[in-house]
Amino acid sequence: MVQFVEETSYKCDFIQKITKTLPDANTDFYYECKQERIKEYEMLFLVSNEEMHKQILMTIGLENLCENPYFSNLRQNMKDLILLLATVASSVPNFKHFGFYRSNPEQINEIHNQSLPQEIARHCMVQARLLAYRTEDHKTGVGAVIGAEGKSRSCDGTGAMYFVGCGYNAFPVGSEYADFPHMDDKQKDREIRKFRYVIHAEQNALTFRCQEIKPEERSMIFVTKCPCDECVPLIKGAGIKQIYAGDVDVGKKKADISYMRFGELEGVSKFTWQLNPSGAYGLEQNEPERRENGVLRPVPQKEEQHQDKKLRLGIH
Repeated sequence: MVQFVEETSYKCDFIQKITKTLPDANTDFYYECKQERIKEYEMLFLVSNEEMHKQILMTIGLENLCENPYFSNLRQNMKDLILLLATVASSVPNFKHFGFYRSNPEQINEIHNQSLPQEIARHCMVQARLLAYRTEDHKTGVGAVIGAEGKSRSCDGTGAMYFVGCGYNAFPVGSEYADFPHMDDKQKDREIRKFRYVIHAEQNALTFRCQEIKPEERSMIFVTKCPCDECVPLIKGAGIKQIYAGDVDVGKKKADISYMRFGELEGVSKFTWQLNPSGAYGLEQNEPERRENGVLRPVPQKEEQHQDKKLRLGIH
């Protein structure tokens, strides 16, 4: 499972867009990012001290798991889960100045056109990437997450944004494995027939959402691939204000599926994975930087002023 996740994560649209945009970039950036994520998640989720881990298990009434081989299996399963999560998270990396941006950043005056903070956008896209692994399509997994910003700011780590729905591409609910044709590399007609029966991730997310989409709120959908011509009007018709997605397939036609409408879509803000088009990243190179989670980030102006103030006061 971990090997499959690693191979598909490296080949996903977001990593491929980086390698195409920056052909001279170090090809090891993905693996470096993964190692940083593993260290971060081990500190967050893994109890480093085995005796302390056993004490926690006994406290919550799971003393049976303190004996081997159960305890060693539990520890190994936790490490495997951390590796899997870190691998998927690294497929939407905080690398250079890549993120989800509008191609025309000057048109961001209205609140519905303003982008989410990049950290939150990446977090939601990682959720969608995880959903993609539940797909029933043997060729391509796609995940989608719908969120919206309410008045309350009580959401943990995502500000005022709350969960609305999610989905992945799969055959109709209740169907059995052999009810519909599956992909066959040796029979291209079967591969094409499959597309007629697979319900797309965006469609499942909209159909099985747990809350209504409110017109007065800023709602958004995160999709791991470019929405196709079937899903684009459904997303707009549902009242979603923003789309976050990759744009590798924009303007392409593949067998029975087309991606022509996304580029022409109006009335919905589109934030695609790309190098920051505003040119602001050129200015950031002259700003002080700090290393956070293994990634260099500019020091905010207030923090820089605070550091200067401490130096002037002679505080070390």
